[in-house]
Amino acid sequence: MSQVVWNSHSKDSFDRNWNDFLLNFGLADNKWLSDLYEDRSLIQFVKQYDNCLGSREQAERESDAADFHTLIPCATKSCIEAQFQDAYTHAKFREVQAQFRGKANCITRLKNSALGYSVYDVGEQVSSSIFNKFVVTYDSVAAEVKCQCLLFESRGILCRHALSVLSFEQISQVSPRYILERWSKKVKRRHTHIKSSHDEPLMEPRSKRFDQLVFRSQNICEFASESKELTAILHRAYDNVMAEMESLKAKRKGTSSLSHEDANLESVNELQSPPRIRTRGRPKNRLGSKLEKQIANATKKKKTKVLSEVKVLFFKFVAIEFIFLVNSLGNVCVLYFR
Repeated sequence: MSQVVWNSHSKDSFDRNWNDFLLNFGLADNKWLSDLYEDRSLIQFVKQYDNCLGSREQAERESDAADFHTLIPCATKSCIEAQFQDAYTHAKFREVQAQFRGKANCITRLKNSALGYSVYDVGEQVSSSIFNKFVVTYDSVAAEVKCQCLLFESRGILCRHALSVLSFEQISQVSPRYILERWSKKVKRRHTHIKSSHDEPLMEPRSKRFDQLVFRSQNICEFASESKELTAILHRAYDNVMAEMESLKAKRKGTSSLSHEDANLESVNELQSPPRIRTRGRPKNRLGSKLEKQIANATKKKKTKVLSEVKVLFFKFVAIEFIFLVNSLGNVCVLYFR
């Protein structure tokens, strides 16, 4: 069986060697081996999924670094495009930029306007003789633009027809509602329950704290959900705690916390030492690892515990012998006085 597993260099050779192995040893009806053979695909899936997750995490790190340290040039002179360039990740900005390029094929005509609410007909040339028409409305009071194609509602980016209307209205900045946080390069990544072997070691303490908070919060929520009064108490407590945490976080951010964009040599009070790199080979003065110290402490505790148990057994034995001796002397005395 070991030869079959380790010396089969392809899927076909493994299947062939596995079948020969079952026939030679009369194990074709063995349920355990059959289940083991069926589960091999699941193991391959887990490994491939883990590798895929690791590759995706690495790609996201590289993408984040590129978003912060490089810029994609704007395709037009539009201030709105520059607004998206500053806010969005490279991948999403490329999608937005395609709409700015497509705006050149659009012809905008004002249909009617009243009290700051305007309706436009936007014709988009898709070929030499074909134009597609879309109705776009713009509310100057609410700074809201809507297009008949519903691209923003479906994909979260403004379409070329809406951008054409904004250009016609000479709008230089779009409302924040059209810059979605989920595609911002400055968005904070939150904790996730999905774990893999590629998780960063630095995230482990935060993950443990998160799991502990979730466990305690679930018990509290189950208790509070029994009545409206208890739920109201919990809501008030959440509001107070949230306000206190936000206040503490704001104080720390104002005094000691520095972002990667604001940090400079003048604002850093103390430079930290570079991370220690593990060298090859065994050092001359080797310090005990954390695991070795834990094993040594456990062994020491075990020895202490054993010695304590031996002492207890010894004293019990002495006590029993003493009681036995006293009883014996008592019996002798009784017989003597009789």
